[in-house]
Amino acid sequence: MTDQELEIKLHLLNLNDLEDRLQAAGARLSKPRIKEINIRFDSPDGALSRAFKVLRLRQDASVHLTYKGPGQDVGGVRLRQEIEFTVENFDTARSFLEALGYQVNMIYEKYRTTFELDQVLVTLDELPYGNFAEIEGPDAESICAAAQRLGVDWDKRVLDSYVVIFERLRSSLGFTFRDLTFENFKGISVSLSELGILPAMNR
Repeated sequence: MTDQELEIKLHLLNLNDLEDRLQAAGARLSKPRIKEINIRFDSPDGALSRAFKVLRLRQDASVHLTYKGPGQDVGGVRLRQEIEFTVENFDTARSFLEALGYQVNMIYEKYRTTFELDQVLVTLDELPYGNFAEIEGPDAESICAAAQRLGVDWDKRVLDSYVVIFERLRSSLGFTFRDLTFENFKGISVSLSELGILPAMNR
């Protein structure tokens, strides 16, 4: 369990290019590519969302229950309180939260591959609306150093969450669906201008 999260996101046109750079830098593959299913919960009155808090249940190789507090910019990276622990059963954990009165707010999916590079974690994330990487570390300096080492453009880092990016797309493109799933995005291609985020690598 950790009590904080420090990270940046990077939009990428080609995940393979960054993976090649990670391998050249001596990064270690710690978690092979896996599909994540995330469920975000909220109280019936939406109190968590209004307070920029997150209650999330995640299924990948294991099951995680997570709380995240409001985010803030610290040294150019996004800092949030994060409390996360593993639980035994996804369906039981969902029933538990619903029995407490929480409701499913949205479901979102991604494929994630995780590398370790010295003190930081670098994830390659495939989302329904595009490809991203996250660099997470113990402090802003180590995250910035990793970005420089990998040759990505620090000025094009993203501090918004994937859900916030999705909500902007829903508003601008008029999506009527609530969930960020690959099924909902079938046949939909989001352009760079629609995404409104510049890639952090040229390729």
